[in-house]
Amino acid sequence: MQHRIIVLGAGYSGAIAAGRLAKRLRREDVAITLVNAETDFVERVRMHQLAVGQELKPRPLADMFADTGVELRIAKVTSIDVDRKTLEVQSAEGTADLAYDTLVYALGSSGNDHGVPGVAEHAHQIASRPGALRLRERLAELAEGETVLVVGGGLTGLEFVTELAEARPDLGVTLATRAELGDWLSPKGRAHLRKVIDRLGITVCENAAVTDVGADRVTTADGRTLPAAVTVWTTGFAVHPLAAATSLELADTGRVVVDATMRSLSHPDVYAIGDAGHALGAGGKSLRMSCASGTPMAWQAADSIAARLTDGKLPNTPLRYFNQCISLGREDGLIQFVTADDRAVDRTLTGRFAARYKELVCKGAAWGVANPTLGVPVRRRRAVAGRAVPKGTARMAA
Repeated sequence: MQHRIIVLGAGYSGAIAAGRLAKRLRREDVAITLVNAETDFVERVRMHQLAVGQELKPRPLADMFADTGVELRIAKVTSIDVDRKTLEVQSAEGTADLAYDTLVYALGSSGNDHGVPGVAEHAHQIASRPGALRLRERLAELAEGETVLVVGGGLTGLEFVTELAEARPDLGVTLATRAELGDWLSPKGRAHLRKVIDRLGITVCENAAVTDVGADRVTTADGRTLPAAVTVWTTGFAVHPLAAATSLELADTGRVVVDATMRSLSHPDVYAIGDAGHALGAGGKSLRMSCASGTPMAWQAADSIAARLTDGKLPNTPLRYFNQCISLGREDGLIQFVTADDRAVDRTLTGRFAARYKELVCKGAAWGVANPTLGVPVRRRRAVAGRAVPKGTARMAA
């Protein structure tokens, strides 16, 4: 009887895991189902480009997984029972129940409003394609001189605000940051960021924690009022809420707590990857929500599942960071090199070369979805008969 593997979510992590499993295991032994609400793969790292009017290459999932042995199911997951190992999905054909032997939970995240009043009613977000498209339509309506306020000075906020200022120099563009601009970067990184911000004419309001969002302005904790025809909220991500309705062990962020092989500590037949998984990297620090974390998590999970099903050797690859890649418009960028635990070091790449570097990273991420083994030798191995519950342990990544 085939071992049933269901992968929930076809973002970077889920799509890579499904494809890698298909190349690691024989079709006679496993049935791999990939469940996703949308028909296309979404390049989330390019949503800031989509929002300002750029066109992105369509990437239909049906084409990407043709002839791979992965069954693609376009449906929305509505509930999971991790104790009975079943889940419910809703599609155009109606509601259906699916059973699994191994579940890969990769439902990702959405924008996080942090409970700030008015965000849901008045602010736009670019954490999803529908959100980026709605913002795109609103920006097209703006007249010369109207102000767009971007709240959040992290990677997403920086990429969007510079992309917008470059694409729409006719608008007034303001960035509100909770702390100082680029305070996590090295001195060299901060200097280059400020240079680009000044060149693009972006107004920066530092130490401006936004406490309320209105239709045409925001209010900060220190009493400032910042006008905005459009407010864009880029203050981080919140995980998909579905896991919270299960008996899975969760971190205080709502992410599923996993070991070094991305296996749930409470339910050994569940693996959680990408933004959904609470995994530890170098120094025992939790991996941040990012494509840079999600891709190696997917590799680790897929290889671990394959190893456990075939009595193979478990992977023990430490999860670490090398750099943070920030696009600052189409012709400028910042590559901030970091320690294994993601702390900035005094080494950067900047300017046009950095922009090209970041573009290669984005293209490489999409290529990795379609080519999930990423050059690693593929050995389709036969699953051990009757292996329904994964076994074995691996030490935590350093």
